[in-house]
Amino acid sequence: MTVNMTKGQAISLQKDDGGTLTAVRMGLGWQAAPRRGLFGTRTREVDLDASAVLFADKQPVDVVFFRHLVSDDGSVRHTGDNLVGGVGQGGDDEAVLVDLQRVPVHIDQIVFTVNSFTGQTFQEVRHAFCRMVDETNGQELARYTLAGGGAYTAQIMAKVHRSGSGWQMTALGVPANGRTFQDLMPTILPVL
Repeated sequence: MTVNMTKGQAISLQKDDGGTLTAVRMGLGWQAAPRRGLFGTRTREVDLDASAVLFADKQPVDVVFFRHLVSDDGSVRHTGDNLVGGVGQGGDDEAVLVDLQRVPVHIDQIVFTVNSFTGQTFQEVRHAFCRMVDETNGQELARYTLAGGGAYTAQIMAKVHRSGSGWQMTALGVPANGRTFQDLMPTILPVL
């Protein structure tokens, strides 16, 4: 059963039977918002980029994004760059796979971001979401949908962080401006 998350809400990433999740997928999706023009309504393709920044004790130690598809330790993998969005009409346009059992013990948080490399704002985006899926069976565990667009070019979507012997996901939904994950670091650090 999917949990529809609200900003700031955290959920445990435990299986219904009490077992621990071993592999998850953070899927991101979006569509271009129709715009009114002189000759009617049209849409312009929107290229958003998903990134996962791995932290150890609040220090960034690795990143996975369209130019570095696999973390140095191999535990986190980006499935590839989608330049237009809306391909799945509600499905994942970009995804980041996390093998929770292989994440090195010193990594305590993984922050997922989405940004417009081309500088388009979220006013040009609709139906943007992130969702956590149990990669072993395809079951959607949680979904966070962005409400409304804004004059910003990025979102700090969610984080997965260690909690005791397991992991938790927290929906963040923090607007930011920047074309790359490096530009977003001043906005990411306060949510760690």
